[in-house]
Amino acid sequence: MITLNRVWVFLFAALLIVVPWGYAAIALLALGSLVIWVALNPRRLTCFRSLDKDDIGLCLVLLLFGGLWLLDVARTGHWPVGQGNQGAGLPFWPLFAAALLVSLRLHPVTPRVLWAAVSVGALGAGSIALYERLILGHARAANGMNAIPFGNLSLLLGALSLMGALWCLRGPSVQQRVLLVVALSGGLAGMVGSLLSGTRGGWLAAPLLLWVIYRAARGVLPLKLLNRLAAGVLIVVTVIVVMPQSGVRERVALAVSNVDDYWTQDVRGTSVGLRLEMWRAGGQLFVERPLLGWGEGALEAARDNQVREGAFHSGISRYDQLHSDVIDTAARRGSLGLVTLLLLYGVPIWLFCKRTRVPGAGAEIRLVAAAGMMVSVAFIDFGLTQSMLRDARGLSGYLGLLIICWAVLKQCQSPPIAAALSREGG
Repeated sequence: MITLNRVWVFLFAALLIVVPWGYAAIALLALGSLVIWVALNPRRLTCFRSLDKDDIGLCLVLLLFGGLWLLDVARTGHWPVGQGNQGAGLPFWPLFAAALLVSLRLHPVTPRVLWAAVSVGALGAGSIALYERLILGHARAANGMNAIPFGNLSLLLGALSLMGALWCLRGPSVQQRVLLVVALSGGLAGMVGSLLSGTRGGWLAAPLLLWVIYRAARGVLPLKLLNRLAAGVLIVVTVIVVMPQSGVRERVALAVSNVDDYWTQDVRGTSVGLRLEMWRAGGQLFVERPLLGWGEGALEAARDNQVREGAFHSGISRYDQLHSDVIDTAARRGSLGLVTLLLLYGVPIWLFCKRTRVPGAGAEIRLVAAAGMMVSVAFIDFGLTQSMLRDARGLSGYLGLLIICWAVLKQCQSPPIAAALSREGG
């Protein structure tokens, strides 16, 4: 089972935005292997008692978020839609994640698997972005999906790859030198993929993620070397930004122009203008039903009624979400839903953060903890301008990377629970 989990973890992160349906197929295969293992080894369920209160707390947060979402579906009779009708199963993903978290705690994977997986995934994303922009001439790299989650996840995978490069610098072995090259390449490729996707919201997260990496690196690298490497990364990113082929300057200028037109000339049909309209609509709908919200399906109907009354631009009716996880969740599931969302963000940050401050914690533990914290921080930022958790790859990416980082961290902290399994026989 340990070997299987290593395979699932590697394939999930490596194929997350590279292979269509890879995110779903790998997760379901991992869940299926867990069910088979439980069926064949019912006596080993006693090892579930080895889970600590933090494991249980994180599982409860996942169950609470998914459970309330399912209740919302039950009361309205509507399922999420999502791009390409891929959203119908979204409420189940947090429940699956809780089960897979337990599986990864019972049969943990090593940090090397995590760093290799995210690095290969970032390399794949960056390569696809270069091919689509430079060879195919696409306006935005997207790999057949929404360009926003593609760019955001590419950036996150790249940032995690750079964290993996720091982990590799701790040891001189040949294997770690090879992984170091892959991780550094993945870090650069992930940032390139994000820039070429034209995802402006993700670019706001880039400085924050780089700052987290810089802080984590201070315990691994000499300060002078660290500052030189940081300067090198900034130079590379700056060169990419100013290149006309990247389209970054044009996208930023367009966003500034859209905001100015919205506030000074009441032009609401632009890309940014429609976002502002959706946020206004969501805020108004939340005020009308602050406790439980409007629910799946009913939110869209209420929004469209307001559009017909002329309160908002008709263009917002084209979307099945409000382009903000906080606003969409508050309007759709009210204050209760908002609390579950804040727990989904906040509890992992707290759990990872407190392990970076444990006296005597080694560099390995601090790096993995910082990586886990980075996943939540990144999605908070991504969710400011896009409903990432209503996108199939966005939600599965957040939950998957989160529980993988958590399981790897716990494996670094203490002897694997799998050792207890072997002692119990079979």
